Amino acid sequence: MADETPKGDRIAKVLARAGVASRRDSEKLIEAGRIKVNGKKIFGPALNVQASDKIEFDGEPIEPPEEPRLWLYHKPIGLVTSARDEKGRETVFDKLPEGLPRVVSVGRLDMNSEGLLLLTNDGGLKRTLELPSTGWTRRYRVRIKGYPREGAFEPLTQGITVDGERFQPMTIQMDRQTGANFWLTIGLKEGKNREIRRAMEFLGFTVNRLIRISYGPFQLRELKPGEVEEVKRRVLADQLGWSSKPKVLPRKSRGPSRNT
Repeated sequence: MADETPKGDRIAKVLARAGVASRRDSEKLIEAGRIKVNGKKIFGPALNVQASDKIEFDGEPIEPPEEPRLWLYHKPIGLVTSARDEKGRETVFDKLPEGLPRVVSVGRLDMNSEGLLLLTNDGGLKRTLELPSTGWTRRYRVRIKGYPREGAFEPLTQGITVDGERFQPMTIQMDRQTGANFWLTIGLKEGKNREIRRAMEFLGFTVNRLIRISYGPFQLRELKPGEVEEVKRRVLADQLGWSSKPKVLPRKSRGPSRNT
């Protein structure tokens, strides 16, 4: 019996791999009629495409994916970590230096947070770096209002549940008092929405500054707000356990996805 499995990959997967959007958001772009395949608009994601097919997004041809690359970006306060914002607010992608290829963020930082944000041109690498199973700790410098008593953060080191959502144990280092505020260094393995702010509110504290200083082995160091620095290929290969320089990831796991 002949193999009737359609050749190629689903169009949403190909769009994600090319850095246009996540698979879910790629499906929304398709439904909106913003994607063409071989000159014709498509309106449903149930389509497989091959390398020979010509794909366009808003009239622009989709370029084939490059090998995985990673950048360190110092996100300033006031920018949204999404491809576009429904409220019209500026995003990190509006402010990136010219010359970068299409990139997506690894995780996100909320608008009022700052510090290290990883950017990549490859969705497979993005997913690998976001997985809790990767085991990488994210570290933050956190300023709260008030002076915490001894043992105030013990619940966070054990793990807490906030509004029905479980937060995994955090590491808490009490640093110093500065006027009416207190600085902490917090480490966590996951990156749930506003996790640190919500955890502190749960304990009765207000966060008035939050800076991510590291993501696994990658450090913010002296990078200034708005600056971008590419991670050397050799360093990336070493940190991810690649046997040689980074190369295009296997098709089954590769693919940039716009973080929206």
